[in-house]
Amino acid sequence: MFETPEDRPVYRLLTGKDDRAFCERVSEALAQGWRLYGSPSLSWDTAENCMKAAQAVVWHQADVVK
Repeated sequence: MFETPEDRPVYRLLTGKDDRAFCERVSEALAQGWRLYGSPSLSWDTAENCMKAAQAVVWHQADVVK
């Protein structure tokens, strides 16, 4: 078995307002050794009147099937 940072699961779904802070979170995950898993998703949040984003990442050593 392999270890992920902070003992996280091998799959993570990063979500948040589609802004610089979200992009920095994804970039930080990539720098730590996570890799993108699939395409990002965008959705309009009517309650907060903003675009929300989601990006799945998996640990680089994980053997995953798309």
